[in-house]
Amino acid sequence: MNKKEGSSRNSSSGRPGGERKSSSKSKPALNKRSQKPKKATDKPKAAAAADAEKKVPKPNQAPKRIKNPDEMRLNKYISNSGVCSRRDADIYIQSGNVKVNGIPVTEMGYLVKPGDVVNFDGAVLNPERKEYILLNKPKNFTTAMDEANEFRNVMELVRGATNSKIQPVGRMDKNTTGLLLFTNDTDMIRKFTMPNQKSSKIYQVSLDKNLKYEDLEKISGGVVLDGHRLFVEEVSYIDNEPKTEIGIKLRTTNVKVVRAIFENFKYDVLRIDRVSYAGLTKKNLPRGNWRFLTDQEVINLKNI
Repeated sequence: MNKKEGSSRNSSSGRPGGERKSSSKSKPALNKRSQKPKKATDKPKAAAAADAEKKVPKPNQAPKRIKNPDEMRLNKYISNSGVCSRRDADIYIQSGNVKVNGIPVTEMGYLVKPGDVVNFDGAVLNPERKEYILLNKPKNFTTAMDEANEFRNVMELVRGATNSKIQPVGRMDKNTTGLLLFTNDTDMIRKFTMPNQKSSKIYQVSLDKNLKYEDLEKISGGVVLDGHRLFVEEVSYIDNEPKTEIGIKLRTTNVKVVRAIFENFKYDVLRIDRVSYAGLTKKNLPRGNWRFLTDQEVINLKNI
């Protein structure tokens, strides 16, 4: 091989110009790398398109209705009027006995708007605001209507509290004292007068003689009255009081049951005082006085 051939080969393989040529041929590779940012910018567009598709309602999907705070379900409107509970209102609605603006409505969940005239079984309804009143009932007042006027009715004690059509929740005889709830909330009345109660009541019972410990133990284990077993949550002597003073905790609102428990063991009941009712107490509520329940107390009762 001569020097010219060797020099020509070296110049073609090692000169800088040869490298530039080879680098110019690799430009398409650089162009491919430069496309990567474009792919990254395409992702937000795809996400935006997907979001746009989500926002478009489906053909068979009804758009969400904005709730109007001034509107009220028809069964609740009827219940607030004090004529019946929501459950009973549903029955009247289904039977066609309810009209709104003169037109019969049988649709469950129908919303009453401000200004609508609701006719229930021939009478126009005016819903009342729910009222909840707690009374510390004194002696010689009864929840029953006394035709002989021998004893006064408990409604006299809360007559000036409200203009709403309230009524006592449960019954109390003339000799029973303590907490008595009043309301125009028919759902709550129904809830706290049903036999299967979930709320506890505490009574202080005064007996004619000391309660034997063995009888106290028997009562704590439950009592059978008229063939039905009654569960007693707790029964005990009251601290710093004679053994004629007994505290008993159970779920019934029927004061007659409390009396029957001790009479079943041959004790005469002299007095019964309800000191706690579903978490409500007589604190700062003297005998014969009443007060409105707080919003939190109402919520607690509804959650029982």
